[in-house]
Amino acid sequence: MSEKTPTSTPLSVEKIGGTSMSDYQAVRDNIILYPENPYRRIIVVSAYGGVTNDLLEHKKSGKPGVYGLFANDDTDANWQVALQELGNKLNEINATLFDHPPTLVKANAFINQRIQETEQLLSYLQDLCTHGHFSLTEHLLTVRELLASLGEAHSAYNLSELLNNAGINARFVDLTGWQSDSPQPMDDVIKEKFANIDLDKELPIVTGYTHCTEHLMKTYDRGYSEMTFSRIAVLCNASEAVIHKEYHLSSADPRLVGEDNVVPIGRTNYDIADQLANLGMEAIHPKAAKGLRQAQIPLRIKNTFEPEHHGTLITEDYRSDNPQVEIIAGLSRLIAVEIFDPEMMGEQTQYERQILDITDRLKCDLINKDFNANTITLYLNDSLKKVNRLKKQLQNLLPSASIQTSKVALASAMGSDMRIKGFLHTAVQALYQQDINIEAIHQNTRQVEMQFFVSEQDYEKTISAMHKNLIEVHNHGSAICEH
Repeated sequence: MSEKTPTSTPLSVEKIGGTSMSDYQAVRDNIILYPENPYRRIIVVSAYGGVTNDLLEHKKSGKPGVYGLFANDDTDANWQVALQELGNKLNEINATLFDHPPTLVKANAFINQRIQETEQLLSYLQDLCTHGHFSLTEHLLTVRELLASLGEAHSAYNLSELLNNAGINARFVDLTGWQSDSPQPMDDVIKEKFANIDLDKELPIVTGYTHCTEHLMKTYDRGYSEMTFSRIAVLCNASEAVIHKEYHLSSADPRLVGEDNVVPIGRTNYDIADQLANLGMEAIHPKAAKGLRQAQIPLRIKNTFEPEHHGTLITEDYRSDNPQVEIIAGLSRLIAVEIFDPEMMGEQTQYERQILDITDRLKCDLINKDFNANTITLYLNDSLKKVNRLKKQLQNLLPSASIQTSKVALASAMGSDMRIKGFLHTAVQALYQQDINIEAIHQNTRQVEMQFFVSEQDYEKTISAMHKNLIEVHNHGSAICEH
């Protein structure tokens, strides 16, 4: 964003995921030095793999990290022990990266100071909130943001130091607002930090977390690094945005259909990215994708460990030359909530509005819904405990309704153009041959996704059968749509 930077020269803004960040040699050789010139690029980094789980809570299991312990148990020092253990873990990571003692000491000093000051701040807040005039709950978002920022500050600082030691002119760009007087709007933070950077001669290594008035975690929670990445790309007029992951965006989960059977997706569009996000399988956070989409910046998903592969290019206008299925994805555990009421006839809109008001209030993860004359069925990606709460509130609202729940799984076929004559017959026949009963089918007129709801125990078999009959039969080669 410096005035020295010619806007006509291509600029890529690139984000590196946590698992990739944990392999410095791969990051250096397969990303920074691939291609050879490391400049005219901006690198936004995630925390090292597993660190954000330790800071907040485990993303899958929900096991509390430092934040979870602090938020739920403010009467003892469990969170302090967890924070100290995390500090030790970060020092151990440093020891695997820095083989020159003075640089190791410097790296440890950087993160240890932040850990120490964080502990002091949280201890002060905990003491303050023992007084009746102060509520801990009011400060938890700030605590969550403060803790999350430690992970990206650690990894960004380390990478910039390592690259400088390797002869690359890297600059650590800290967007975490550490010790800042007051937050600024996100755009102002980014513009200020990049104002004097010469992108022709410097390689910015940027924290994935940005401290700003928008409070990224409040809206995007752990998608904050993708919002930082997206906004930098837009404000810097990037010619391309790139996300480096430890795997390709592929035609299915290789664990379900076999590594030899999956095919990387060479091209797709932001519409398909949204469909994936709806199933919790984000190529990029939908709000981050929105910014890139509006600015007409293409997004590339690359496998860190296969740099020679062109990866997946996501654009606004892509549509496959021939109608085809590109991805088989799904969710193995959903709960279907069937609401049947004879009085619903002619009143579906009113019923639907009332039902969705309750699901919104309970913050249910609604994947899809369907209805006929007297029945509305919700497909939820939620715990049984939350669904039972929903069921109870729905029954109170609709005393004449019969409300039933059942466990189902979802297998979804996606493609940028799926106007395939006979596709439904092929898909249904593939499942029939595997003795799989289809509980429900959904497809709208946009023709980019078809959803099959099946019994929970048939999930893996369904994904495998659909992939075999809708994708593998076409022998796509090294990618679906080379480019």
